Amino acid sequence: MLGRPPRRAVSDEQSVRYARHLTLPEVGPEGQRLLNEASILVVGAGGLGSPALLYLAAAGIGRIGIIDDDSVDLSNLQRQVLHGTSAVGEAKVVSAERRLSDLNPEVTIEAYEARLGVDNALDLIGDFDLVIDGSDNFSTRYLISDACEILGKPWVFGSIHRFEGQVTTFNLDGGPNYRDLFPKTPPTELAPNCAEAGVLGVLPGIVGSIQATEAIKIILGVGEPLSGRLLVIDTLGMGMRSLSYSHDPSRATVTDLSDYAIECSNPADAIEESQREMLEINPVDYVERVGQGWSPFLLDVRRMDEERIVSLEGTSLRIQHNLVPQRVEEVPHDRDVVIYCRTGSRSAAVARFLIASGNPEGYVYNLTGGIHKWSDTVDSSIIKY
Repeated sequence: MLGRPPRRAVSDEQSVRYARHLTLPEVGPEGQRLLNEASILVVGAGGLGSPALLYLAAAGIGRIGIIDDDSVDLSNLQRQVLHGTSAVGEAKVVSAERRLSDLNPEVTIEAYEARLGVDNALDLIGDFDLVIDGSDNFSTRYLISDACEILGKPWVFGSIHRFEGQVTTFNLDGGPNYRDLFPKTPPTELAPNCAEAGVLGVLPGIVGSIQATEAIKIILGVGEPLSGRLLVIDTLGMGMRSLSYSHDPSRATVTDLSDYAIECSNPADAIEESQREMLEINPVDYVERVGQGWSPFLLDVRRMDEERIVSLEGTSLRIQHNLVPQRVEEVPHDRDVVIYCRTGSRSAAVARFLIASGNPEGYVYNLTGGIHKWSDTVDSSIIKY
């Protein structure tokens, strides 16, 4: 469906490079030409984008766009195999372009060191045949979904969490979209990310490779794409299952990005407002005030397995951060509350939630830097994990 009429024959060099494709009846010279003439935008050059980009370039996708505003960090290398140690500190799109051009110099790489947003999504996505989602946040996925629905473009979704991954294809030939499967925007500030929840290093390799497979199948028009089916990969049990979903007949068709701007941009403004109301306290000041007789309710919002590694002395209660809304009544409203996690991001989200839920302003504190800063500034025997 995405291929254009063939314009040139497979060259001698290409016949060698793509020999294993050319011998497949489902690909052959005609299919390889479709791949060579296709264009795919990959949003994110991280854990999911890395394997997807490598296999798309190796397959000979003619034009590959990469959009990412992040830089390579040493902690990325455990799973983001597109980048090497020498690229630490470098823009991910620059590192990606160099690696992919070396892998297959016949492929045109278009690197955009930017964040996908309302201002550029339609123009950028409109210039490609298909989108692969390698993002790590809900707001970007809703933006991709809405833009692709407006433009009539298919996109391949992927997500990872600890040992589990998910893949599906949205908006293929008018098929169901992200909003059909996930109608309401989740509370993103309470959603775990890879840094906080952890992820098995090989999992994004599996999921990203499946995303690339889906994209290639769509371009070739072969096989059965994952449209209307969510593939769930469990690496601990080494099993896969498929969950069916369909159009939500009550959902209005997306025709512009105004709903996205209201739904996904304004919450960020609200978070910023909450940040101004939320009190912060660093570990050194916390210890000093406790030494002077202060007795706050110390709330740990990490997971149970993190609690087993280390906990702060005086912890009053542990509630996993995404369960706080269900257990909010266990947190006292009549005394100061100090919240901590590993690095301070989950605890900040919970602090903002408690303030919005009616805890008296000025009584809720986020322990800045969490366990890590405590180890750096108060007690080095506290394990940083």
